[in-house]
Amino acid sequence: MHIVGQFRDEDRTDRFVWLRGFPDMSSRRAALGAFYGGPVWKAHREAANATMQDSDNVLLLRPVRADTGLEHPGSPRPHGDAAILPTSRVEVTLAFLKAPADARLHGFFEQRLRPVLRDLGAAPQGLFQTEPAENTFPALPVRTGEHVLAWLTVFPSAERHQSHREQRARSTAWTEQVLPGLAPALCAPLEHLTLVPTLRSQLR
Repeated sequence: MHIVGQFRDEDRTDRFVWLRGFPDMSSRRAALGAFYGGPVWKAHREAANATMQDSDNVLLLRPVRADTGLEHPGSPRPHGDAAILPTSRVEVTLAFLKAPADARLHGFFEQRLRPVLRDLGAAPQGLFQTEPAENTFPALPVRTGEHVLAWLTVFPSAERHQSHREQRARSTAWTEQVLPGLAPALCAPLEHLTLVPTLRSQLR
């Protein structure tokens, strides 16, 4: 089990977000079973659960292609004595779809959406979609009945992220090409999460 990152949601301070990665679904079952059945979780689960208002808001995703996942292992995770919070921001964009993402939507992303974001200085560092396989660890519920395309971008600072958001809002390529091109596939507006890495988040 790879703990990719832990974050606080800048717009919802009661929300704690983390990303976990697994090589495949069978590895996921084995790793989660070992953790939640192990001594560390058993010793701390009551205290941990008491801090959670909702632990079922889980999206099960997979990279669209092998080259759209996040770099692994990536930068080393900070040591336990880390004391300086990162100044970076991670934006996750969730596109909720009427149907599973297909080759046509993937092509639109690569040919139209990604170049616009790159020109705006915010090239996505990961592209994911809903994993259709059955949840192999039902003790940890995941959201079902949804089709999601998600991309992730890292900004060096809150100021750079805010500047990008303002540029994106003013960009005619974004508002007149990308958004109308996405609209037929969407069942809800795009959702943008602004995430603040924690002290020991590997992704930062």
